[in-house]
Parts: sequence; C-alpha cells; structure tokens
Amino acid sequence: MTPPDASHNRWSDLDRPPLNATALRRGLLRPEALWASLEVVESTGSTNTDLAERARAGAAAEGTVLVAEEQTAGRGRLERSWTAPPRSGLFFSVYLEPGDIPVERWGWVPLLAGVAAATGLAKSAGVDMSLKWPNDLLVTVEGEERKTGGILGEFAGDGIVVGLGINVSLRSGELPAPTAGSLALAGAVSTDRETLLRAVLRSMEHWYGAWKAADGDAAASGLQAAYAAGCATLDRAVRAELPGGASLVGEAVAIDGDGRLVLSTEDGLQQPVSAGDIVHLRGAAGGLT
Repeated sequence: MTPPDASHNRWSDLDRPPLNATALRRGLLRPEALWASLEVVESTGSTNTDLAERARAGAAAEGTVLVAEEQTAGRGRLERSWTAPPRSGLFFSVYLEPGDIPVERWGWVPLLAGVAAATGLAKSAGVDMSLKWPNDLLVTVEGEERKTGGILGEFAGDGIVVGLGINVSLRSGELPAPTAGSLALAGAVSTDRETLLRAVLRSMEHWYGAWKAADGDAAASGLQAAYAAGCATLDRAVRAELPGGASLVGEAVAIDGDGRLVLSTEDGLQQPVSAGDIVHLRGAAGGLT
C-alpha cells in the first residue's frame, strides 16, 4: 500500500505540532476579557483577508482571533508576500473596534501590536526583541539584526484588522531572505507556539486596554514611550523610501504623538514621516546594517 503523502499529515513534522484550539480558548476567552472568539484553521490564503471580509459583512465581533497553521498568500506591508512552512510560526489576525476613539488615533493600533508582540515574545521566548518602524519585529542572529515578524493593519467594517506573522521555528535553510530570522535561530528558550501566542495576545489585551482607557492618547497611555524605548530605528541614520518614489535621508530622532517617525535632515529640519519603507544605514556604533 502506498503510504500517505507526508505533506498532508498534520503530524508530519514532529518538531512542529499543531495548535490546540481548545486549550487556547480555555486560556484566553474569559468573561470581560477582550478576546471573544478564537478559531484555528489548517490553511488559508491570508488571515487578514479572511477576517476583513467577515468584518465588512458584519460577521466579526471585536476580539475575534483567526489563526492559521499555514498561509499560502500572506501579505506584509506594501503588498509584499509572506511565506513560511506550515506550523513554523504564528500567523494570525485580530479584529478590534476602537469605537469612540478619534479615527486619526487609530494609526497607533498596529504600533501597539508591535509593542505587545515584542514584550510578549521577550518574556515567553526569552529573546531580546526590538522594533523597526513602523511594523517589523527584529531579533539578533549571529550578531546581525534579522526580521522575524511583521504586522499589517487595515480598516474593515467598524474597526481595524491587525495581522501578525512571526517566524518561530524556521531553520536557516527555510528562511525566505538573508535578512530574515526566527526565534529559534535567535536562541529562544521556548518555541512552543501556544505559549507564545497566549503571551502576545495577553500583552495586546493589556496595551489595547490602556490605550482605550486614555482615549487613544499614546502619550498618556505609555504606548508612545514604550514604542520609542523598544525601537531600533531611533538614533540611527536611515533612508525613508516614500510613497511616489521619493526618498529622505536623516537621523531618526523621535516617534511623535501621531506615531510618525521624525527625521533630522542635513539641513537641520525635523521631518515627520507617516508612511514609507525605512532602511537602516548604520547602527549606533557606526556599522552598516
């Protein structure tokens, strides 16, 4: 008899067991908690796309969490693709409805997710994490900064869908690019995805609650200071590749109250950047990165 195709066996890679949705719900779904429902699917194109469609159809409540063991059409910022082997990472989206908070402050939600992910993973995986503005998660692998995660936010329905993709157990030969990394390659003390996911979602619940309690004021909630403290982009020379093809070079000196990156340019101007791709030109010690 022909053995079953290992690619269709959910236990084909014993180092990467499937998530236990029942255990995750037991640990995260509580009365008065933010998280209202949690679903784990075997495979989908993009959890962000799926959840955004539900939100637009009025079929998603605030606190909905959608997790995929595999994404076949994962999306990052600027429509970049995000691919990884099944069960090698955390691929999930959440739906939030900030309600009466002024919509101009909603841009802080993806940055909030970055702070939550970085702090949650640092505690649960035992790995130093940092943030590259606006929404990349960085770890150090063999002395080099590597991207191990990304965050994408998009308006949908009456709220915002925030998706996270985090490389957990990817091995060197599985990395999609030389600049990529994973928690395992960074020396994580734990790569148990259920532990990591619970830590990130609990951290996000904490920061979202604080931000909402402050009416979306990032300074009053402590979010602005927390993001700046964990941001590897600050105090470095960077190039901002702006929408439309223009670019701006300067030293990243601050994250302002609107979540924008402030660059000090050679002509002495303080220029805020609200959108764009950031390239780190040198580290704090002057080395190229």
